[in-house]
Amino acid sequence: MKKGDALFDFFYDKLLSEKTKKKSEQVIVTIAIVSFIIHLLLIAAVDLGFLQPTDRSKLLSNPIVAIYTPFSFILIYEVYLLVYYLPKSTSNYIGKQYEIITLIVIRRIYSELSKLEFTADWFKVTNDLQFTYDLVATTALFFLIFIFYRLNEKVIEKPKDSLPSLEVKNYTRTKKIIAMCLVPLFLVLAVYSFGHWVYENFFSITRMVDSIKDVNKIFFDEFFTVLILTDVLMLLISFLLTDKFNRVIRNSGFVISTILIKLSFGASGLLNSVLVVVAVLFGVTMLAIYNQYEKLNPETDV
Repeated sequence: MKKGDALFDFFYDKLLSEKTKKKSEQVIVTIAIVSFIIHLLLIAAVDLGFLQPTDRSKLLSNPIVAIYTPFSFILIYEVYLLVYYLPKSTSNYIGKQYEIITLIVIRRIYSELSKLEFTADWFKVTNDLQFTYDLVATTALFFLIFIFYRLNEKVIEKPKDSLPSLEVKNYTRTKKIIAMCLVPLFLVLAVYSFGHWVYENFFSITRMVDSIKDVNKIFFDEFFTVLILTDVLMLLISFLLTDKFNRVIRNSGFVISTILIKLSFGASGLLNSVLVVVAVLFGVTMLAIYNQYEKLNPETDV
């Protein structure tokens, strides 16, 4: 049993320890900077005529679009942080989901900057309208995430001399196992999604132009599908630990919030922005009501 625990701790430390988190941050930031420079050089090569991109190469059309690339790698690091916080706190794990969808909206804003049309008919131009929706949505999301973390800090903690029960320890260990499985799964999914997008956009002869997958949806459409399944699994497992009504409703609400975020990838325009904001607002509301229940009978966050 001790050998198995030692092996478990070894792999967990390799994947999700504080040391690994810091190394991952350094590597991702370095890659983001290098990729940003490379993207700018490719755009310069197109402007100078050294490269002849096709109509589908929109990411090489404007230097401002180059900001899109480092943001993509920052999002990858946010995905890692989400998995990192999963075993530690359900609320922090959900908060990272909200940060990720906010960064996706911000990244989309950068890609829209090069498409703006400064005309008197601003609210009649599709790209200009989407840019406006995303600006408003980003402001709302930033504020809601602030409220979410403030509410999370107000959760009443148990006395310092109290130790977690065996059920809590087992549940935490289960979350660690799930997190360890998610790291390689998301890595494979990211590589596959990017490779498939590159093939469809640059090498596929038979594909239709209209079938090109939106670059903003690469990886993250499938990513939130996996998160929904993960959230449901943790919700079911949590029933072994507690049957408290407020805990069940809070975790169920978080699942609904994630589903709404996932649905936003299938929408466009105003509906997309509304779904994202409503998803986060719903999660914030669930946490606020949960905190009021916790004041009646505090319990460790799981």
